Amino acid sequence: MNVVVDSSGWIEFFVDGPNAKWFEQAIRDATELVVPSITVLEVYRYVLRQRGRQDALQAAATMRQGRVVDLDEGLAIEAAELGASLELLMADSIIYATTLAAEAELWTQDADFDGLDSVRFRAKTPV
Repeated sequence: MNVVVDSSGWIEFFVDGPNAKWFEQAIRDATELVVPSITVLEVYRYVLRQRGRQDALQAAATMRQGRVVDLDEGLAIEAAELGASLELLMADSIIYATTLAAEAELWTQDADFDGLDSVRFRAKTPV
C-alpha cells in the first residue's frame, strides 16, 4: 500500500522526536512512499531554520527517495475542494488530496487529519 507521511511526521523523524520510530515504519520502504512536494517545502524550511542548509539538503535527499508528487492543476482543484469541505489549511488539503489521488494511507500526528478516511493518526507525544 502506498504511504504518505505528512510534514509533522517527517519533522518528527528528522529530529528523532518521541514518535520518530513510529514514522520510520512508514518511511522505511521507499518503493511505497509518496511525497507531496509541499511536504518537501515545509520540512526543508523547518530543518533549514533549526539546523542549517546541509541538514536541510540531507532531509530533502531522504524525502526524494520516495516518489515526489508535484502540485498540478488537477490536484490543486481537488485540494481546494477538500480544503473547503473539510476545513483544512492549504498545505494540509494538498497533502490529503495527494494521499487520496495516490490511493495511499496518510501517516500523521497532526490532529487536523484525525478521523478522516485513509489516515493513520498517532497523537503527538509531549517531549
